[in-house]
Amino acid sequence: QVQLVESGGGLAQAGGSLRLSCAASGLTFSDYYMGWFRQAPGKLRVFVAASWSGGTSTYADSVKGRFTFSRDNAKNAIYLQMDSLKPEDTGVYFCAAAKRSGLGVSNYDYWGQGTQVTVSS
Repeated sequence: QVQLVESGGGLAQAGGSLRLSCAASGLTFSDYYMGWFRQAPGKLRVFVAASWSGGTSTYADSVKGRFTFSRDNAKNAIYLQMDSLKPEDTGVYFCAAAKRSGLGVSNYDYWGQGTQVTVSS
């Protein structure tokens, strides 16, 4: 049974930082394209960042230069370092795993339960 468990969300002030973690189990982690998505209240879930093992990370334009995606195959984990946070970064952040690369929600096979990030102005 595949499980993705996010942690690290919380409240931050604009300009501050947070680091999200996602622990994966029940899958061959190095074989999966891993990504982060977020969903603001009343809006659709959107792509944030993703990468293959050992590959170049892809970022949404809205987070380029501020967020950093990383993964640790030894720990079956991915991370999202979020710096220079803005109020519009507020939302529930989801970890996801896919067998092929892609930015669309429908591309992903497994999802975590999400972790709330709130950025105050």
